[in-house]
Amino acid sequence: MTPPTVWIRRPEPLESARVRLVCLPHAGGAAEFFHGWTGLLAPGIEVAAAQYPGHGDRRAEPCLEQLADLVTAIATAVRPLADRPIALFGHSLGALVAYEVARLLEPSVQLAHLFVSGRHAPGEHVADDLHEQDDDALIRDVLRLGGTKPELFSSPELRSFFLPAIRSGYRVGGTYTWSPGPEPSCPITALRGADDPEVSYQQLERWAAHSTGDFAVREFAGEHFYLTEAKSELITLISASLQLAPVRGAQR
Repeated sequence: MTPPTVWIRRPEPLESARVRLVCLPHAGGAAEFFHGWTGLLAPGIEVAAAQYPGHGDRRAEPCLEQLADLVTAIATAVRPLADRPIALFGHSLGALVAYEVARLLEPSVQLAHLFVSGRHAPGEHVADDLHEQDDDALIRDVLRLGGTKPELFSSPELRSFFLPAIRSGYRVGGTYTWSPGPEPSCPITALRGADDPEVSYQQLERWAAHSTGDFAVREFAGEHFYLTEAKSELITLISASLQLAPVRGAQR
């Protein structure tokens, strides 16, 4: 059995797994966000999730400020799980992390699928300096996207507890610059909520430029955090996609 690591959490390890789905959280998000997916996916799909420093039970650790550091650490932690094909799911900032982890893992790891959710394509520059603005501006943007209760910012103590991880995530995403190089060869599915104010359908379509394999775009009812409202439909799509994925001996 592969032991758990500080970076990758496996709420219910499945040693008979056909595919392991590794989930990458949004800015300020924690691995626990995905624990509810365990048992909902089709049989043979194990759920794992990354825990970033400064988030969840790693809140006492300093946050990482560069995407490259985050990606390198996660890719290293995923490799011991690659005795089975790996699928990656990332939402918002996590979509960018998942994409760069996929680029780093291939071709030595067999990737079954890359799901990128709620994020514009990496090659598209979108000006974003929110990480440099004051707390009130950052909170307004977090609340604009939904998925976060306003009460979490109702006192100075709560703000100081939650905002560092959120600001770090905004900084990691806002300072990212795409570099040309090999693109993922596994199938890519780009996902969004139909009413997401953060990313348009046309922006999702531009992920096609970063795929050398099959590519699809899917929309669900909801806004930026549609994956909470439309969890059942999303899980059904992921399950169907991974059941169709060819499974060969893992590449090492």
